[in-house]
Order: sequence, then C-alpha cells, then structure tokens
Amino acid sequence: MNAYLVLDLTIHDMESFTEYVEKIPAVISKHDGSYAVQGQIPTVLEGDWKPDRLVVIEFPSRDNAKAFLADPEAQALFAIRHKATTSKLLLVDGTE
Repeated sequence: MNAYLVLDLTIHDMESFTEYVEKIPAVISKHDGSYAVQGQIPTVLEGDWKPDRLVVIEFPSRDNAKAFLADPEAQALFAIRHKATTSKLLLVDGTE
C-alpha cells in the first residue's frame, strides 16, 4: 500500500531553504519516493485550513516513508527546513 507524506509549509528564509530544495529530491528518490505535488499554492475549498505551500511525496509503502524520515542525510536537511520554514508534516496510507 502506498504511503504519502503531506507537508504544509510557509517559507521564511528562501536563501537557506534553497539548499534543502536542491538536495532533498535525491534522498526522496533513494527511498523510492516521488513528488505527487511539489510546492504548490493550494486553493482552499472548505474549512479553515490555510496552507501556504503544499508538498505531497508518494512512497511505495509506509516502511519506505519511515526509512526516508529516519535517514541521517534527510535529518540534516530537515534541520535546514525547520530553520527556514514553519511546517506541518503528516504521514498517511493510501488506499489498497
């Protein structure tokens, strides 16, 4: 079953964030992940959720997503993202 990481982020420091943007795709790919949505500005149709930018990354399984999240190379890049953005991250399973 596919799994998805859903990232809602607001960028505060684009200069620092650029390093993350340049390096994270290789780490995602290393864990068989791919972008389904990459940094798009969503249109809110219902409710009061107000995401600034949305990223959705698809993995072939929850295990792949968890391995990506635990990868030391990814962790170093997450530290950059945490300093350069305000973000919220969800892990969700797809349908079978």
